[in-house]
Amino acid sequence: MPLNRNLSEEQILLRDSVRSFAEQELYPTVKELDEREEFSLENTKAMAHLGLLGAQIPEQYGGSALDYASYIITVEEIARVDGSHAATVAAHNSLGVGPILNFGNKEQKSKYLPKLAEASLWGFGLTEAEAGSDAANTQTTATQDGDDWIINGSKIFITNSASEITIGSTVLAKTGTLQGGRNELTCFLVENGIAGFTQKVMKGKMMWRASNTGELYLDNVRVHKSTMLGKRGDGFKQMMATLDKGRLSIAAMGLGLAQGAFEYALKYAKERKTFGKAISTYQANAFKLADIDMGIELARTYLYDVCRMASEGISVTKEGAIAKLNCSELAHMAANHCVQILGGYGLMKEYNAERFYRDQKLLEIGEGTSEIQRLVIAREIGCFDVG
Repeated sequence: MPLNRNLSEEQILLRDSVRSFAEQELYPTVKELDEREEFSLENTKAMAHLGLLGAQIPEQYGGSALDYASYIITVEEIARVDGSHAATVAAHNSLGVGPILNFGNKEQKSKYLPKLAEASLWGFGLTEAEAGSDAANTQTTATQDGDDWIINGSKIFITNSASEITIGSTVLAKTGTLQGGRNELTCFLVENGIAGFTQKVMKGKMMWRASNTGELYLDNVRVHKSTMLGKRGDGFKQMMATLDKGRLSIAAMGLGLAQGAFEYALKYAKERKTFGKAISTYQANAFKLADIDMGIELARTYLYDVCRMASEGISVTKEGAIAKLNCSELAHMAANHCVQILGGYGLMKEYNAERFYRDQKLLEIGEGTSEIQRLVIAREIGCFDVG
């Protein structure tokens, strides 16, 4: 159990409440949902009822209005039990709600935020087949036609974009060419159900099998100029600012997974005996568990500190990259050690170690690969500022 260092009474109560919910309401279903690769409407609505889908939304729009550290705690606690449900909450708040909340006008916020605080989801249409890490290379286009824009293109690997309760996605599109040949990029709020806009659920995933992931296809999708998010040409800055904070939720998922894997491995190691002794007493296993615990303590302290910076409006470009990189690689180590400690049992679907091992991998890829995080950090410390 994490200690209560630097947490308010409200945050401790929130943490314990979400932990209890995750253990009692979500955990009994996660193995079956993972096996069937099924997104659960029932569980998502239960998380919405608890206020998790509206965690970042102001009270005036029906949200919980949590500070960023408190929101991150909720993601961490869900991830401790299951990555798929944590992905639903994290992507919805950071990537779905975030752009509308931070860059939308009054009308856009009033139209969408109350729905997103209840039990509706929103996607973040950034990644394309040829534009992942190279997000500025977006091939989706938007052409102006009077008061409308006509959008053509596709997006891939978009969390929460193709479920029954998804009502739309923020779509990044090329709206022109700037001096020097760079793309002018603009974001549009595109509702599901509009003519020419189709969503396809992606199956066959190794990880987060119970989360909703979709491909988006835009075929002459006509939207009014009022759907533009912010100003023309601000799309790339909006997406990057969204990712700066979004990386903290991925860090929280890594931290939560590491905590879950650690607790699972520790419990097993104390109960499993060989040669008449609990395997936790063997130095090889004890040191693995000590390394995970040390990593968790350090990662949590840093992540919570960065969250407080974000809540105060301080830029966290470098710090978010550090937290995401550290926590995702911590999750990798924890899941790997968990499997190793369980031995052959760690390879069986009956045991949680196998799911922890699969789920952690996306944390090193999603919302910027580990290589991209190192690039961001290197850029922020001036590695490329040479004469």
